[in-house]
Amino acid sequence: MNGGQISQDRNGLSNDRLGPEYRQSALSRLSTQRVDVLVVGGGITGIGCALDAATRGLSVAVVEQRDLASGTSSRSSKLIHGGLRYVEQFKFGLVREALSERGLLLSKLAPHLVRRVDFLYPLTKFWERLYVGLGIGLYDLMAGQRGNPLPRHKHLSRKEVHRRAPALASHTYRGAIVYSDASVDDARYVISAARTAAGLGALILTSARVTGILRTDDRVSGVVVKCLETGQKFNVSCGTVVNATGVWSDDIEAYAGAHTSRVRASKGIHLLIPRNRINLQSGLILRTRESVLFVIPWDQHWIVGTTDTDWNLDRAHPAASEKDINYLLSTLNNVLNTPLHSGDVVGVYAGLRPLLAGESDQTSELSREHAVSISAPGLVSISGGKYTTYRVMASDTVDAVALDQDLDLPASNTASVPLIGAVGYSKVRSETAKLSKQTGLSMEVIDHLISRHGDRVGEILELISDDADLARPITSEFPYLRAEVIHAVRSEAALHLEDVLTRRTRLSVQTWDRGTESARQVAVLMAPELGWSLDTIDNEVDHYLRRVASERESNAQSDDQTADATRLGANDVRRGIS
Repeated sequence: MNGGQISQDRNGLSNDRLGPEYRQSALSRLSTQRVDVLVVGGGITGIGCALDAATRGLSVAVVEQRDLASGTSSRSSKLIHGGLRYVEQFKFGLVREALSERGLLLSKLAPHLVRRVDFLYPLTKFWERLYVGLGIGLYDLMAGQRGNPLPRHKHLSRKEVHRRAPALASHTYRGAIVYSDASVDDARYVISAARTAAGLGALILTSARVTGILRTDDRVSGVVVKCLETGQKFNVSCGTVVNATGVWSDDIEAYAGAHTSRVRASKGIHLLIPRNRINLQSGLILRTRESVLFVIPWDQHWIVGTTDTDWNLDRAHPAASEKDINYLLSTLNNVLNTPLHSGDVVGVYAGLRPLLAGESDQTSELSREHAVSISAPGLVSISGGKYTTYRVMASDTVDAVALDQDLDLPASNTASVPLIGAVGYSKVRSETAKLSKQTGLSMEVIDHLISRHGDRVGEILELISDDADLARPITSEFPYLRAEVIHAVRSEAALHLEDVLTRRTRLSVQTWDRGTESARQVAVLMAPELGWSLDTIDNEVDHYLRRVASERESNAQSDDQTADATRLGANDVRRGIS
């Protein structure tokens, strides 16, 4: 047990830089040392569990077969919210819990990554003003006054709606209500949480696939791991294995001999549309027959989502079909003055929600709540849940670990553990102009860096001070800097080109070329950091180009089956993953 203190290497430096040297050390230690908790899965749930365990004094490691946040945790709607529609379903406990977490994330845990977003809720019938107003009023009430940094909702007249949302066709509203929630760069959040956990002693190892379960007597006592970078296989011994693999949960349980289906996968796709294509001053929420449709402001784009359909095909790379894309566009076009078409779509991404399996065939009716179970002695599984409540899920999971090992652990205290970048965020934010003057970088670039790195912005600026060429942007469309590529490798566990273009930056969905024009430049920057040869650079670029081509082609297919088969035309860049 490490007592939740910041771990240091032999040079006395904090160990939160997830670079190549850190990875080699983690590989060596995991193959020779026993840990109290071994978490399988490097999404927000798994990293949250590792952070919770580390703060309670347990030794903990995370193994992830691909990249941090490479699954659902980088493909969400980017919302931190209480779930307004759960109010209508009378799930008040779930809503209150999520709103409490929203307040924590906004005000204390990650104010640099989580920020306010306003939504317009059009009212189409006279009676909706009272009905919807009561629901959103209750939503505000459950958020509380103290600890809630967001304003209360407001009613808008028809004239005010026209002023704030000229894009809406006049026949689609009689008025509206505007209310506030929050949004997040989901992948960056996971990366920041992983660095925070590492700083408290957790070992974080990506490109490490679990291929089997170890047993001692009648207990699960560890896992068999294959490093997908080197091909090395080794055993990891632990007190408890935590299965936090989302839609892969049943696979891990099957290794331990369980044959029940705990999780159902629901596909949700999202479109990125340029901000100037939809004339709105705030986000938009629309009711549909199946669920709700969000139009969410996100940097220079709107995120339009989402769908909610059963998915039984490839879980690593769920494909968005032409049918999915047309559904979102046609649903949104029903309320717009100027219709959108496929040519307005810059990027498309699809994620899978890990829903608790139920009797209904409709994924929209399955539970978003989470369930923690001791699947077998030594194996704790966390299933379901939502991004906003990851911290509560992690707390419940580590409580189950304590029960499994008969430990007397202190209560979870992650509500008072800000993520890397948060503590000095307000001070750094107030010094934007000063930093711009000192570095010669524009205010836009400094603002961009602070919004991604918080009070760790100095890590980027230090790289630039050593090499002024790193201050140049990767592309003229966005202020991502060359220094951020180096930083992604040295501090954020990036091992492959797609890790940088898809999750450390979002060029894969934010640009019309989907990052292909920047691919070689980024690979060349990564090469000396990772010891790549010219052949490796070529392979990384070639893989990325093939991946983008397969994604584009899959988006033109009429159904899930053909879209899935087309998307799988590009193999995984990590070794040993079919």
